Amino acid sequence: MSPPRCPRLHSHSAPFLQASPLARSFQVDYENNCFRKDGAPFRYISGSIHYARVPRPAWRDRLLKMYMSGLSTVQVYVPWNYHETLPGVYDFTGNRDVEAFLDLTAELGLLVILRPGPYICAEWEMGGLPAWLLWKPDINLRTSNPAYLAAVDSWLHILLPKIKPRLYQHGGNIISVQVENEYGSYYACDYGYLRHLLGSFRALLGSEVLLFTTDSTGVEELRCGTLQGLYATVDFGPGSNVTEAFGAQRRVEPKGPLVNSEYYTGWLDYWGEAHASTSAAWVSRGLEDMLQLGASINMYMFHGGTNFAYWSGADYKDQYKPVTTSYDYDAPLSEAGDPTEKLFAIRTVISKFQPLPFGPMPPATPKYAYGWVALRKYADLLDVLDVLCPSGPVQSQFPLTFEALKQVHGFVVYHTQLPWDVRDPATLDAPPHSICDRAYVMLQKEYQGTLERDRQTMLHITGRAGDTLDILLENMGRISFGANASDFKVRGEGPEAPEGMVPLSNWLIYPLAIDTAVQQGWPHTALPKSSSGGRVGPAFYTGTFDTPGIAWDTFVKFPGWSKGLLWINGFNLGRYWTRRGPQQTLFVPGSLLHVGHPNNITVLELEGAPPTPVLLFLDRPLYNRTLGCNTTGTE
Repeated sequence: MSPPRCPRLHSHSAPFLQASPLARSFQVDYENNCFRKDGAPFRYISGSIHYARVPRPAWRDRLLKMYMSGLSTVQVYVPWNYHETLPGVYDFTGNRDVEAFLDLTAELGLLVILRPGPYICAEWEMGGLPAWLLWKPDINLRTSNPAYLAAVDSWLHILLPKIKPRLYQHGGNIISVQVENEYGSYYACDYGYLRHLLGSFRALLGSEVLLFTTDSTGVEELRCGTLQGLYATVDFGPGSNVTEAFGAQRRVEPKGPLVNSEYYTGWLDYWGEAHASTSAAWVSRGLEDMLQLGASINMYMFHGGTNFAYWSGADYKDQYKPVTTSYDYDAPLSEAGDPTEKLFAIRTVISKFQPLPFGPMPPATPKYAYGWVALRKYADLLDVLDVLCPSGPVQSQFPLTFEALKQVHGFVVYHTQLPWDVRDPATLDAPPHSICDRAYVMLQKEYQGTLERDRQTMLHITGRAGDTLDILLENMGRISFGANASDFKVRGEGPEAPEGMVPLSNWLIYPLAIDTAVQQGWPHTALPKSSSGGRVGPAFYTGTFDTPGIAWDTFVKFPGWSKGLLWINGFNLGRYWTRRGPQQTLFVPGSLLHVGHPNNITVLELEGAPPTPVLLFLDRPLYNRTLGCNTTGTE
């Protein structure tokens, strides 16, 4: 494949904030197969960063490191569900202040490729679509379904007016805006939907902004994901044949710049699988091949960050595959924002094609190993339902979905009684797709075991008529890619009764607001509870630690723990799953920690805590240890 004909491609130009808005333009030059910025030939070298996965105090550090790596541009997703938390309820404060993030990119001299969805994938909860869309059970996502389009239009009328003044043509730094995301990989192939989005984006952003699509290089994907009026780009990783991959783009976009919108620098991790890694040499070699062709490239990811709280999504590939809390991605900047060998290899390649910014690369942020912290059991989860569900339970003949309960994330307790005696061990059975995603079963408040989607679907129990049966159901993240995005949590009638018994019915259902309670100081501000000494089953553990006069980033390990969540000073750091791996530590940003007074730790352990409940704070992560393996790694 011959390089584009544009002479002297510029990735860095004079500071764009000084130009007259009248002179500013960013366009496709179809005749010369390149972009033109303010009339001059231009190609970008970009990297992806997700503000929702990076603590706000660290935004500047990460962006500066990207700039000093030689990038002219950053690519940014906007997760709809991160901002419209409930229908018509918007949050653009704190870590969700996307305007502040975009203004910071401009201050640092970076251009922006914006990807506002409405669907983004990103291995993010439900691909960025709000779970409250599923409150209408017959909704058809990512199509021309009227209920879906009405919600999309309402959202775009909130978001895009914030974007318009930041477009390059209006004096800002956003050079292009993606419409939808890898739509060709979705089953619907609804051109009416894409045309509707194109009309909405044009109406709200104007006629001058460059709008584009991104799809993989397959024929069917490019057939369904592209539309006249949207510039078609492709995505592929370092294992691909560059000439063939760009040849796929040329079949749908015969003229214009070559663009790889997602060049994969690494890959995501799933719970229970090995930590993904991609060699620096392989990534840098593919990058150089594309740059020699004159292509514009975005590296996905350049900095991955962390799926804090409940924001990690899931894939469905023959079975449900939830994504880990760490989104390190084996990216050039690590989860904690540290430059890696891969970053310097990429920087060397970039230096062959354009001058690097003057000055040193900012160093790794300081880390501190705060050591061992002892915890104590506070209470079994079933003993604090009055705190976690202050409005009381919902009564229902059959289990209700999270969506029917309007519970977006987290946990729900389903409580009933055995209808008659079960003297011989009988099977408590979960039909296919009825448990979404893990169910922790207690009989008479004694933990019996776990039912799990696509894995463990039966438990044997014995009991007497009237014995209490409690099922704590955990949402592990809604599917973020593929056809099955309508990922309802709990289906049908839930767990079936033991064989020979009447169906389980008459449920009391408790949607839990754990985060609300913890953010308000519970359980540290509550009176001590007398709890059983047992270490098995869902329970809360608490403790405190002091920092030695510094609040540095750290990583917390869970020796002997099973699975659960961690809050420090009320902030939900996400899920740990020591038993399954590969991730063994959670990243704790130093900006969360207190100096001069104690830091409060709250752990919800779901299956079983160690005999001596302690946590270990380290100065490095452990990403690659799985059950039955002795390997550890920080790569």
